Amino acid sequence: MNRYKNARMTPFGRALLIRRVREEGWRVAHAAQAAGVSERTAYKWLARFRIGGETALQDKSSAPSRPAHRLSPDRIADIAALRHERLSGPAIARILAMPRSTVGAVLRRLGLHRLSALVPREPVQRYERQHPGELIHIDSKRLGRIDGIGHRITGSRKGQSSKRGTGWEALHVAIDDASRLAYTEILKDEKQESACAFLERALAFFARHGIGVERVMTDNGAAYKSRAFRAALAEKGIRHQRTRPYRPQTNGKAERFIQTSLREWIYGEAYASSAERTAAMQPWLTHYNTQRPHSALKHSPPWQRLNNLLGNDI
Repeated sequence: MNRYKNARMTPFGRALLIRRVREEGWRVAHAAQAAGVSERTAYKWLARFRIGGETALQDKSSAPSRPAHRLSPDRIADIAALRHERLSGPAIARILAMPRSTVGAVLRRLGLHRLSALVPREPVQRYERQHPGELIHIDSKRLGRIDGIGHRITGSRKGQSSKRGTGWEALHVAIDDASRLAYTEILKDEKQESACAFLERALAFFARHGIGVERVMTDNGAAYKSRAFRAALAEKGIRHQRTRPYRPQTNGKAERFIQTSLREWIYGEAYASSAERTAAMQPWLTHYNTQRPHSALKHSPPWQRLNNLLGNDI
């Protein structure tokens, strides 16, 4: 309970007043004067102590124990039932002839004020391919170009107002579903030309590690829906899978890898330029593939997992 900041009496002060009167023999008027309260207030706390003891000296809420206008459980149930029929708060208020504010307060208290609360979450469907190359996840993420360390780190805004139009670049990632072996590049954009060029180099990377790619999964970005990207996959006999619209979790391994990259590499330290950030990519990627433990792989790095799946001696 938040106590009034200028309160004269606290539970400790009340107990002191009671002790002075009952045990030390102070007159009530003198004890009240020493506590800085009226004699009437002192008598009030003495009476409460006689009825309830030490517990009665604690603060209590001033709210009535039985509010005169509290909604009945049946009324609350009616509001909840109409909400589960996907009616809005104002519509429920009109049907039940109640104030909109009251209906809104009830819905917030029940946790039904958002429509998403009425839609049950889809069960998590986890999957993992058994052999390297069965499925490669490909995705991209726009990154702002870096032109000097920003004011959030330096603490100085000098020259910040003149920085306009620094632009963007794109992180392209490819990760094997079975082993989690990953390949990344930072390119100038996310257009189809960049996506196709990245695909060629990613397939060559996996081939050098003994992985023949059977399927590639992407989202529904324009570059991945382009004829050029489809033709590049068809030329190599690779099947193309795209995620369902508005279901990024389908391509979750690429999404998760991007978040790991952002946390551990891209935003892991302050870079003075985009070139410096790009130069830090390969050392981090090598660490990710060869040393960093992976919880989904029982704490083994992707390189070790890959060799185990391929039956290679480490």
